Amino acid sequence: MLVLGIESSCDETGAALIQDGRYLLSNVVASQIEVHNRYGGVVPEVASRQQLSAIIPVLETAFAQAGCQWEDVDAIAATYGPGLAGSLLVGLTVGKSLALARNLPFVGVNHLEAHIYANWLRQNEQPREADMNWCEGDPEFPLICLVVSGAHSELVLVRDHGQYELLGQTRDDAAGEAFDKVARILGLGYPGGPAIQHAAQQAEDALQRQNKPIKQARKAYLLPRAWLRGTYDFSFSGLKTAMLHLAEGATQLAPEQRSTGHSGQVSRYVRMGEQSAQGGALDVGLLASSFQEAIVDVLAVKTRQAAQEYKVKQVLLAGGVAANASLRERLRRELAPLHVQVSYPPIEFCTDNAAMIGSAAYFHLKGGERHDFDLDVQPGLSLPFAQR
Repeated sequence: MLVLGIESSCDETGAALIQDGRYLLSNVVASQIEVHNRYGGVVPEVASRQQLSAIIPVLETAFAQAGCQWEDVDAIAATYGPGLAGSLLVGLTVGKSLALARNLPFVGVNHLEAHIYANWLRQNEQPREADMNWCEGDPEFPLICLVVSGAHSELVLVRDHGQYELLGQTRDDAAGEAFDKVARILGLGYPGGPAIQHAAQQAEDALQRQNKPIKQARKAYLLPRAWLRGTYDFSFSGLKTAMLHLAEGATQLAPEQRSTGHSGQVSRYVRMGEQSAQGGALDVGLLASSFQEAIVDVLAVKTRQAAQEYKVKQVLLAGGVAANASLRERLRRELAPLHVQVSYPPIEFCTDNAAMIGSAAYFHLKGGERHDFDLDVQPGLSLPFAQR
């Protein structure tokens, strides 16, 4: 089965042609990072307008890269939630219109579920015989998936295709949102996850060259962890506030290093971050490293505890924060004594893309699911969790 997937939930516009839910014929993404970078985050109205101009060229490129014709496509899928309403409307409307015009089956895909199915995608592999239930190299059920992105931080027990049980979730900010906001506080730019990882890595490399222990250096910045004992829930708002206070303190230590040349419209947090950054790259890098370690610490430990309690053999990472190298490495260390395998998609499939939409759609289509053309966007959509 060859599925055309379309993704437009936020600021990326994607189209992909996926065979049997696993094999990539093409995967095209039009990014808006440069457009939104000046604002320090995604502006919904701007994002949806950019989606409108990008969607058709992205589709044409996906077909050209795959060397496919419309006659080769068996079904069409598009994201219908969660996400920004205006952006979702673009991809969903185009997907339904194409399915209607070509008389093809259509299915709307849950964006969060698609992030999980990014773990089924294969790169540089020739298609082999596969069915819905199994193909060599697929993740093995039951498993636990840590879904961490800009809007979501959830720990999910996956018993089989479509069978989800929520073990824990964030009570306030998602991990990715915390990365973005702290990167703004530190004047490191947008998107926050890669910016903080880069600054942290530079600081850690500098410490290693000086033969200074990284853990000892991080103790200069005492950052809280909200463990929420007895639950698998997360909370990152307190950590974000602690970072704000540290950055404010750094600014007060160097009042002569005030940034000039900004209009009054620039956020005081951005100014504050730039001022603190001028205090020295290592200081800001150490702050970034300490912050990253605090988030990774909580995510990894709670995931290990859940894997131990539910006796799974595999843990998956999904979502934009799954690209974080420190999180990947820490999870491997935490789960190695339990002989639990840690799997995660290639970095290009951690962030929003249409390949994961096509993968998730395949399993729904093979299960007989179809959607009518009156399907509407659901910006607040969640995973279909079973009752515990």
